[in-house]
Amino acid sequence: MEPLTLAALMAAFFLAAMLYSSVGHGGASAYLAIMALFALPPEIMRPTALCLNILVASLGAFRFLRAGRFDARLFYPVALGAAPFAFLGGGVDLPAEIYRPLLGVVLLLAALRLALPEPKPLGEGAIRPPHPVLGVAAGSGIGFLSGLTGTGGGIFLSPLAIFLRWAKPETTTGVAACFIVANSAAGLAGNFAQTQNLPAVLPWLAASVVVGGMIGTWLGVARYSTAMLRRALAAVMVVAGAKLVLT
Repeated sequence: MEPLTLAALMAAFFLAAMLYSSVGHGGASAYLAIMALFALPPEIMRPTALCLNILVASLGAFRFLRAGRFDARLFYPVALGAAPFAFLGGGVDLPAEIYRPLLGVVLLLAALRLALPEPKPLGEGAIRPPHPVLGVAAGSGIGFLSGLTGTGGGIFLSPLAIFLRWAKPETTTGVAACFIVANSAAGLAGNFAQTQNLPAVLPWLAASVVVGGMIGTWLGVARYSTAMLRRALAAVMVVAGAKLVLT
């Protein structure tokens, strides 16, 4: 890979990790969008995104847990349902003609989530964690889809939890981070056959997302507004998603 191309990739991954980690996410959907724009081979996209996702989400899980942003009543059912299905989804070797449009749709949905304004805080009385059976069922669907596409599932869990009032937005950040670590690890384990295709530049990309994740999680705990950067990344993901769907 050319040095300028690598530098551009590292800068893009750094910004993505900083933004996503501020809301408890690992950034896999953004990494996939960036790799799609740079026309990297599909067989390296899933394992690369999952490896980086685990790194960044682990930073978020540590910091948000320390800040008390966690709800075990939401985390355990969805994580229990998601892990085995993420493993199954990660083991599915999708043909490029199916994987690319599927990933494109996921990126477009993620872009929509980024473009929406942050929800207003909810009172304690408005929160009702899911019934364990419903949590497991929701986690199962999220796990399988995230395993198929190489995402951590946070882009599906966070809006669902907030929309159904399973947790307050600030609590969802910690739940999402922990969920993404577990879900990404399961997906990566299922994707073991493709982990042999990890790119040689992975250590450089890992360094950039770790630095971005450290800054982003600090900003997330401090409740720093990233509205402009969210919209910019949403635009990038729309372009990448449309490219995958239409080509």
